[in-house]
Amino acid sequence: MSYTIGVVEDDKNIQNIVRAYLKKEGYDVIIMSTGEEGWEVWQTNPPDMLILDIMLPGMDGYEFCKRIRMESEVPIIIISAKDDEIDKILGLELGGDDYLTKPFSPRELVARVKRLFKRTSLGKQMEQQPLERMKVGELLIYLDERRIFWAGDEFEVTTKEYDMLLLFAQNPNRAFSREELLLNIWGNDYFGSDRAVDDLVKRIRKKIPDIPLETVWGYGYRLRKDEE
Repeated sequence: MSYTIGVVEDDKNIQNIVRAYLKKEGYDVIIMSTGEEGWEVWQTNPPDMLILDIMLPGMDGYEFCKRIRMESEVPIIIISAKDDEIDKILGLELGGDDYLTKPFSPRELVARVKRLFKRTSLGKQMEQQPLERMKVGELLIYLDERRIFWAGDEFEVTTKEYDMLLLFAQNPNRAFSREELLLNIWGNDYFGSDRAVDDLVKRIRKKIPDIPLETVWGYGYRLRKDEE
């Protein structure tokens, strides 16, 4: 079985060398020159391992690594010209599994790739156990952990804020009346004003300003999900 390795690196010479050595070992290789390109590939055709440069134009490797770790435990090897201990620590804390300083031996990189595949059991079977999650646009909810992320950043929310976001995420583009929201979030034994719904929506919008939580005038609210 052939495994695919994504190489996110803007140096053409390094791209060619790494590709050649990895292909010689039987791996399929996807080359990406920017973090944005890497993220796009990840969304459509995620590789089985990532080799990631830190100093990238646009989205740097730290941000890219952080985003990936919001979604997956895919093995990541960081390569960088930065050899300071603080840079290595930061890369590993953000989710890198290994760190290799430039200039490096391509043979050493291949050895680390093999070792990492073996350590993560991907060399024996391609089976990951992702956290149970729900994703609507930039909104990401980890259900088991009751954690909320927007565009890669985590936001602390209250129980009812979480319950409302989950309800909207389960029903994107559906308009909920205030009465429906009261019933679903507060329960049928709630006897207060439906202003509680407006106040809750207001708090969510304040915490996550870019969230497309829209007012349906005279009715209620909906979470807009644009067609992709």
